[in-house]
This record gives sequence, C-alpha cells and structure tokens, in this order.
Amino acid sequence: MKKEILKGPSTFQNHAKRHKNLCLNQNPSPRHSDSLMTKNEDTFYTTMITTNTHQEVGSKFQDCPIYQDHLLALQVELVKMQQFIHNQKRRVAIVFEGRDSAGKSGAVLRFTRHMNPRHCRVVAMPKPTELENGQWFFQRYIQRLPNAGEIVFFDRSWYNRAMVEPVLGFCSKDQYRLFLKQAPNFEKMLIKDGVQIIKLWFSIDRSVQRERLNARKESILTSWKLSTVDLQAQMKWDEYTKHKLTMFEHTSHKKCPWVIVQGNDKEKARLEAIRYVLSQVPYDDKNIELLNKPIAEGIISIYSGDNTSTEGSCE
Repeated sequence: MKKEILKGPSTFQNHAKRHKNLCLNQNPSPRHSDSLMTKNEDTFYTTMITTNTHQEVGSKFQDCPIYQDHLLALQVELVKMQQFIHNQKRRVAIVFEGRDSAGKSGAVLRFTRHMNPRHCRVVAMPKPTELENGQWFFQRYIQRLPNAGEIVFFDRSWYNRAMVEPVLGFCSKDQYRLFLKQAPNFEKMLIKDGVQIIKLWFSIDRSVQRERLNARKESILTSWKLSTVDLQAQMKWDEYTKHKLTMFEHTSHKKCPWVIVQGNDKEKARLEAIRYVLSQVPYDDKNIELLNKPIAEGIISIYSGDNTSTEGSCE
C-alpha cells in the first residue's frame, strides 16, 4: 500500500520534478502555473505554504515564495533519502548543536515535517535522572541510537558535556576532560559498526542571540523555550566560545567533522543544512542539479584544526 501511494500522480516525487528547474530560478512558481498543477495540487500547496509561513513571528524570509519553494523541493529529497535509508537498513544519527536560540529545533522541524514518523525519531533529552547520573555518561545516548532503517535527530546530544555542563558547573573538570578523550573514540566505534553520524553546529552572532532571547520573552508561543540556562547565555558568551573551540579541536575528525552552519538567517541556515545532509547520503533518484549548487553562499563550512575562523563573523 505504501509503495502505491509513493508512486501516485500527486506524490512528493512528482513535486520534485516540478521543482527541479524552479530551484535553479529558471521557471515561475508552480503555485501560479495552471499548466503544471491540478486544482487539488494547488490546494495542497496553498495549505502547505500557509502552514509554513505562520510557524514563526517576525521572520524576514519565511514568507518569501522562493524560500518556500526551495524548502519544499529539499523536503521532497528528504523523503527519498529516508526511503533509501529504510530500504537499505542504514542507521543515521544527525546531531544538532549550537548556542541557545541558534535555530536547532526549528531546523529539526523542517527536516522531519514530511518524513515517515515510523522510521525517524527526534531525541531531545531532559537532564539525567539519579539513576543515569550513576551510569557511564554515554549510556543513555546509546539507548537512543538509530535502529536499522532509521534516522535519529538529536536536538542537543552528548555534547552537552562539552559546552553547557562545564560552563554552568554541571560536571567536574575531570568528567569534562574524560569526555573530550572518549567522545572521538565513541563516535569512531559507532561509525565502524555502520552508524553514519553527521554533526551540525548552528552559529549565531551575540546580538542575534540577544534579539531572539528577548523575542521569546515577549511571546507566549515561545516563552516555554526559556530556561535558567538560556538566561545565562549572554552573560557567559565568552566562556561558551572558549569551550566551543576546545570541543571542535578535540572532537572534529575526518570521518565525523563538525559542520558549521551560519545561523543568523534561520531560513538560509535550514535550507543549507538540509542540502548538506542530503549530499552525505547516496540515495536513489537524487536531484543533482538542486544539490550541487548552494542556495545561499557562505552558510556551510567544515571545521579544520588549522583554521578556527570558519564561522566568519559569527561568535
């Protein structure tokens, strides 16, 4: 039944074909072209765009049709990627890290919006329980790693011990130093066992973070995101920067580097983060034209030990 649905005339794969040239800015928006769409499909798009454009208040690029077109085209590719991962029994873990309000959760939402929830999970873990505090640090994360045919999105991860915990005094110096030694080996073991790990760091300027945190306070829709940890983000900015660079230096390795996503513009960051992840999985029927050309220049960079300025003006 699932295969029949995926091959139907109004599937995401057909939408991908319609967006192929669109995302290269060669054709007008298909929402306005009767020759490309049926009435039902136009309703589908209208509903989709209306839903997306009201996700955030005060977004500059969110309401732009070009952004919505690019996003939907990339989400089509994500569905194809997920099908490939499920069929091939692959295991993929995608780590979303960054400062408070950097856009991690919003990015995860756009990644997963049209994915089959049976074959993907979002992991956003609360603080450790008393029982977990007595375990090996990585133990509670191991239990949430992807199964065969599954993608797991870690909205924050074991890297809490590299940033939040040492900065706010939630772990000892010995525990922190031990983590920096064990994390690369932990990841290399997973990779050798067949788990693909992609690590994304969403980077923002200090002034952007201040604006976003203030905006959260003013809206009941986002006030739940604020915590005591968030409230210290600005005050401890320099400490976070120091620990971030140390984390990059110790835990970015050839098979699992840190991918830095410039996050001052949330929408561009989401598009390029999705495009990067898609480029790392060899799924079938890949839209090469869409993925080979950056939608926004200068958003993605790979950390290298001899260059700590890969984040440009951010941080």
